[in-house]
Amino acid sequence: MKLIKTTGLILFITGFITFNYTFFLSNYELTRNIVSEQIPDGLQESFTQEASSIIDNTISSSFKFIAELDKAFETINAQVLDAYAVSDNELDELLNAAQKDGQYVLTEDVVKSVFNGNDEATAFKQKAIIDYGSWLFGTTYSTKDELNNNLSGVVDNIRKYGIINQKGFDRYKIKDIKTSITKAATKSPVKDNPWLFILLTYGLCIVGASMYILPKLNEGKPGIKNNGIFKSAMHNKGWLGILTGTYLILFYIFLYYYPEYMLNWIIMVDPISILLKGSNGGRFFLYGFIYTLSILVMGVRMIIKYRHSKYQIVRTFSVMFFQTAFAFLIPEILLRLNQPYYDFKNIWPLDYDFFFDNELSTLVSNGSIGIFMLGWGITLIVIGVPVFVYFFGKRWYCSWVCGCGGLAETLGDPYRQLSDKSLKAWKIERYSIHGVLVFAVLMTIGVLYTYFSGLGSLLGVNTYIIRETYGAWIGAGFAGVVGTGFYPLMGNRVWCRFGCPLAAYLGIVQRFKSRFRITTNGGQCISCGNCSTYCEMGIDVRWYAQRGQNIVRSSCVGCGVCSAVCPRGVLNLENASEGNRTTTPIVITGREVKAVNS
Repeated sequence: MKLIKTTGLILFITGFITFNYTFFLSNYELTRNIVSEQIPDGLQESFTQEASSIIDNTISSSFKFIAELDKAFETINAQVLDAYAVSDNELDELLNAAQKDGQYVLTEDVVKSVFNGNDEATAFKQKAIIDYGSWLFGTTYSTKDELNNNLSGVVDNIRKYGIINQKGFDRYKIKDIKTSITKAATKSPVKDNPWLFILLTYGLCIVGASMYILPKLNEGKPGIKNNGIFKSAMHNKGWLGILTGTYLILFYIFLYYYPEYMLNWIIMVDPISILLKGSNGGRFFLYGFIYTLSILVMGVRMIIKYRHSKYQIVRTFSVMFFQTAFAFLIPEILLRLNQPYYDFKNIWPLDYDFFFDNELSTLVSNGSIGIFMLGWGITLIVIGVPVFVYFFGKRWYCSWVCGCGGLAETLGDPYRQLSDKSLKAWKIERYSIHGVLVFAVLMTIGVLYTYFSGLGSLLGVNTYIIRETYGAWIGAGFAGVVGTGFYPLMGNRVWCRFGCPLAAYLGIVQRFKSRFRITTNGGQCISCGNCSTYCEMGIDVRWYAQRGQNIVRSSCVGCGVCSAVCPRGVLNLENASEGNRTTTPIVITGREVKAVNS
């Protein structure tokens, strides 16, 4: 068995090294045909001129190639701003035109009187000020400076967002175009032989991991064993764990913020994407593919490890199924059928862009199936969550369905003992997770206002800035970079515990209106501490068990591991009547103890 495990480890490391080596295995050749295919018509001439140093030349470094692309985009955007931005003289002219009887009132007619030319730039400025500054119209200002302060903000917003979005390359266009251009210009063995590299990377990793995991069936009894886990370099924040965490953090940073550098990895899975949806994949197809493989392979490990617990076996099969079918295969197949991409198990506010105007427009424009998807999503939010949480607690989603929870329970299982159980961590958790929920709600109010009103700002705040901030810092940074990258540093449920707004929503319902609880038999507790040690949500389970008190915590995801690792059967997950969840006196060794609300 040891030989099989050693061979498996060698195969896995070989596949992993090959995978990372392909990151650098490219040259880049940007042709004029690629420019004509990727760059909008009105900007092709400018781009060809600014990127002349790399056009029709072979570049060996992705960093140099992309740096030249960035330089071209920045130069073109600067030229566009010079042509379409409202100048200081034009702003002053607007302020003077708004003066009437010693006061200042900006109206649409005033704007049209100042910008009354027929050229493209003047027409753009007129429309932009009306679109971005209509909230100022009709308001009376006593001084020129008062109006100037507000109008200057409008002009700045037009400069930062309106001009670049419409006439140049905004940050989203740049990211997509850079990725498309770099992919088209890539010349590499991976692009020529993708199936070969799939076998040399994913194939070796899967075979190697399986050979390492399967022999555990014959290695003693199932369940958690504390055999040197807190002396492990991988499992207790040692050098190997820190190295693993650093790699995961870097992977997520490149995935979300710099996908143009990982084109070989994206190109490698294109054949699989073509099989599923009939077209090449992108960075999120790559991510979904790796994500699903991780849950499937590590799910096998989870089942073997907890094979003494029927609950853990069924729960693990559940997250493997929902991730593979609902999060990966079905959405891709829907695209092949020319239907909207949709994950039927994803729920707002975790699915934070569900109410974005582009998402709503896509669903509404796709007829009955789009309307069904929209109705399905709203029904889950309004009816599904409270009803299912009432009967089963938040575990029905967080531990049985959710992809984030699925990855945490499988890939993240070796790190569950690293969760912080301190009171300080609990206090931070409550403020953090509910703060993100409030942020998500406010953002959604803003984007719905934009969708129905057609205006880009609410109370003077640009709703696009709000959604961009949430997406970058919460959706990508917190949920991805921190949420997964910190597995080896802070445990496997960092995102679920401190950031997930859906977990906060589920938790509020579970805490105050649910039949779910973990019951304890304090008379049998021997205070071994396994339950608290392996609680991934940082709950001091032993504290409750010693007192025979039901565990009713909004953060509890009902994973059941505390029960699975208890040597005395003290803990049981139950769905009973709501009555006496937290206030029934409990008798322990002849003493009556009043249960404490938590």
